Amino acid sequence: MVAQHVGLAEGTVSRALNNYSDISQKTKDRVRLAAGELGYRPNPTARRLAKGVAEAVAYIYPSKDISISQSFISQLLQGLSDSLSQRGWDLLLVQPSPTESAEEMIEKLITSSSVSGVVLSRPLKADPRIPILQKAKFPFVVHGRSEECENYAWYDVDSEAAFVEITERLIALGHGKIGFVGAQLCYTFAQMRLDGYKRALKKNNILFNEEFVQIAGLSDEEGEEAAGVLLDMKNPPTALVCVTDMVALGALSAIRKRGMIPGKEVSVIGYDGLPIGKHTNPPLSTMIQPKTSSGHQLGDMLLAIIDGGNPKDFQELHKAEFLSRETDGPIMVEEKN
Repeated sequence: MVAQHVGLAEGTVSRALNNYSDISQKTKDRVRLAAGELGYRPNPTARRLAKGVAEAVAYIYPSKDISISQSFISQLLQGLSDSLSQRGWDLLLVQPSPTESAEEMIEKLITSSSVSGVVLSRPLKADPRIPILQKAKFPFVVHGRSEECENYAWYDVDSEAAFVEITERLIALGHGKIGFVGAQLCYTFAQMRLDGYKRALKKNNILFNEEFVQIAGLSDEEGEEAAGVLLDMKNPPTALVCVTDMVALGALSAIRKRGMIPGKEVSVIGYDGLPIGKHTNPPLSTMIQPKTSSGHQLGDMLLAIIDGGNPKDFQELHKAEFLSRETDGPIMVEEKN
């Protein structure tokens, strides 16, 4: 109908609507005007079939326990969606079913032709999904890194440096007994954050005490339980560094339940910069990492790889920034004596 209306071949109209460079701007404007007058809307399914390209990308949820409602995930997805929408692509959110492994899910995505690329998040130190994608030469980008990360695209924030910084901040405030509430060390980010904590202690000639380390899950309930173990020690730490803000929220609860004041009697610093941190009692000191901007960057990187870019050319390491609120403070005088 559009072709008949403007007196052009259907192929010319199609190329004009799809912004091909071999069609003049005058023709494109003429065709788009006619399409608007006729109320024409392209069929995205038909367009994708004609091109042989699935104009969609899959984001793989890092864990069945992670919800889209969590601030960190929702902001990351917003940025990713914004990047893809600029090209008219869709974002597919994927988790393994209860009966399939992460590897089986990846294999299914590769063979389904439903997506043209994959975004992985919270990779394991030795992540079995990555070699599957590499062997299939299927475009992907990782939010984070595995231990071997030289040959694929990734975007990450320097967790190790962040935990050096916050541990040294507490040391400068007079704390010599600093506890670490971490996550399962199969995750690269969890290992890096523990490494940063240990590196800061060593740098400042503080003996590492294995009893001051508690490995927990990533919920506030698990953070509260792990922090409680540290606080109930005979000679407990006077400060806690927590692997995420959600874990730190649990630590704040554990401190209050024991009749102590966070930031006064026990200092706490989290990591992620979640907006909820400004509403805690007292407001949580934390390391901020980019969320919306990182999602947008991940989308841009993946689209560039799908277009033929070399994955090794897309590797970015960024710095987290400390946000001081009210849960980190100097050690109490009586604790020094």
